[in-house]
Amino acid sequence: MYFTGERLRGCSLGHYGICEAMMKKLQCLQDYLNCPIKAEFNLLKQECQTLRNLAKIDELTEFFNFRYLKSALEGEMERTRRSGLSTGLIMADLDHFKRINDTHGHQNGNRALKWVARIWKSSIRKIDIPCRYGGEEFVFILPNSSIDDVIKTAERLRTGLSSIPIQLDNESVCLTASFGVAEYRGNENFTADAFIHQVDRLVLKAKDTGRNRICYNSDSVAHPSTGVTLEERASLFVE
Repeated sequence: MYFTGERLRGCSLGHYGICEAMMKKLQCLQDYLNCPIKAEFNLLKQECQTLRNLAKIDELTEFFNFRYLKSALEGEMERTRRSGLSTGLIMADLDHFKRINDTHGHQNGNRALKWVARIWKSSIRKIDIPCRYGGEEFVFILPNSSIDDVIKTAERLRTGLSSIPIQLDNESVCLTASFGVAEYRGNENFTADAFIHQVDRLVLKAKDTGRNRICYNSDSVAHPSTGVTLEERASLFVE
């Protein structure tokens, strides 16, 4: 409430004490708003928030980092156990990425990683959790996703990357990646580390069978139809 001098002079004698007390409170509020300590406190809060973000964000790709991956995956797996809604996991490893660093230098290698992250960020849902696992490896946590959903998402990531070359040193360079995908339904007795290890093994299988493809366990697919084209299906490798 705002009090003018005229309104205060209009207060009756019986209300003078109340008006005076309210004026003091308003003055205290004004002093607080103008207090330099408050400004420093707000600045400190902003810096703390920045540090919290840095603790979970990979600076280069702006994906979540490995530390956050572990905690987020554990949380989604617990949600699956409580709700029965599956959690999907995708691991992607860029193919022959060492050649990029060796041929074009590490600075261009970092440019390529940022470029890949931008492409892949546009291919996932807002609720999906993209993480940089390390080096040229990435992991995507897909809440409320069946294995069919996970395969479709991985195929979007695969084709989105391979279809758009990046310019490095005036050279058009095509990048590809190998993918391992899996689904957690809540009835499997394993940890987040074991879940990650599962898709890691599938990535190695995809590498061994030609790269630029998706590998998954056929036993985990309840509905074989994934909604992908014949060309896309040719890139899928079923273990």
